[in-house]
Amino acid sequence: MTPSTYAPTNLGIRLLIVDDEPNIRSSVGRALSLLGYTVEEAASGQEALLMLTQNVYDLMLLDMRMPPGLDGIEVMARARQLCPELLIVILTGHATLESAIAAVKSEAIDYLQKPASLQEIARVVTRSLEKRAGQRQRQRLVEVMGEALEVLRQTEPAAAPAMIPPDLLDTLYLHPLTLDRHKRLLMVAGEKTQSLHLTEGETAILASLMMSPDQVLSCRDLIQTGWGYSASEREAQNIVRPHICRLRHKINSLIPYTPLLHTVRKRGYVLQLPQ
Repeated sequence: MTPSTYAPTNLGIRLLIVDDEPNIRSSVGRALSLLGYTVEEAASGQEALLMLTQNVYDLMLLDMRMPPGLDGIEVMARARQLCPELLIVILTGHATLESAIAAVKSEAIDYLQKPASLQEIARVVTRSLEKRAGQRQRQRLVEVMGEALEVLRQTEPAAAPAMIPPDLLDTLYLHPLTLDRHKRLLMVAGEKTQSLHLTEGETAILASLMMSPDQVLSCRDLIQTGWGYSASEREAQNIVRPHICRLRHKINSLIPYTPLLHTVRKRGYVLQLPQ
């Protein structure tokens, strides 16, 4: 079915409601849209996964049992691979030990049992998004610190001429990708060269991955090589994951049928180029 979108808002926060019961999708969607969120609906797990490949969502409210087809456990696992930083809130009338364990493994942020009131659902969604907002504020602080360090490095006295190591090159080449780090510009070679602009964080992460193709880099590795900053694994995940999701969508927009950026669960990320 075509996703039903409620009135767009200035907040820019996108929610995805996944439930096979139309009345639940409708009532929950309307309640959340009144709070200023942009809400879209999926009637099945297959539809939800398709929408996740086409759009970026901040939070997914997911039913665990949606016969026939994929159940919530499978949807969670695949959604986490597609977009590791997606917030997932479980809403189910069939709570089981299996579903609870799956929710923990997929790092679901909350677990609600039907019938849950609209007020309770709205409270959980708002609380989850506020927590994410705090994490992103800290992430932005790290980015600003990284930019300040880069300015300081550029203003240091020039050293004697020497061979430039690969990690300091302004332009990285790894067919079909070309990354201009100074301009933050990613170009993809093909019948017609395509390009798009990246953020400072996306550029730092992609440069690290391009310098180590086919190697799995943890979030801590990416923080260390991209920003020259040491962080705990949890801190590194909070910083890196939003960049990875946006970077994956940008690369997929240029090369839609050949995924290059892959998630290796519990280890990190790897850039695998076509042979």
